[in-house]
Amino acid sequence: MEIRKYASGDLPEMISIWNEVVSEGNAFPQEEMLDEKSGAEFFASQTYAAIAEENGRICGLYILHPNNTGRCGHISNASYAVSSESRGKHIGEMLVKDCIRMAGELGFGILQFNAVVESNYSARHLYEKLGFVRLGTIPAGFRMKDGRYENICPYYISVWKE
Repeated sequence: MEIRKYASGDLPEMISIWNEVVSEGNAFPQEEMLDEKSGAEFFASQTYAAIAEENGRICGLYILHPNNTGRCGHISNASYAVSSESRGKHIGEMLVKDCIRMAGELGFGILQFNAVVESNYSARHLYEKLGFVRLGTIPAGFRMKDGRYENICPYYISVWKE
């Protein structure tokens, strides 16, 4: 398994994986699917985007960018997507670990997740295992695909370079 910065030739697979997660409607706030043009623009607009590749196939990705600007510009935010056929193989864990490292290398001090859906137990377990701190609960903060609202749990971890 190799995790590396994405290249333009990776975009079709990246867009497909991203859209799969968006379509599931239980993790990403986005509702619009990416097409070739919007996908290229979206991934290019990130501070950093990486893919997990195994045997020539992309099986997951992450995006990393500032969570805010100005006095809060040291706080980063990230999103992760693993293809449904590749889940359960610890690819998400490898992506999160690489993202933490990259956030520090890029000069961010904190990695924060604003909207982890409360029922996303595997993500929450992973974040807590890796040392992320849960900040609380935002009641009814996420509208699920079926229209009901679910709580979200913000998380953060310090990535300051000493």
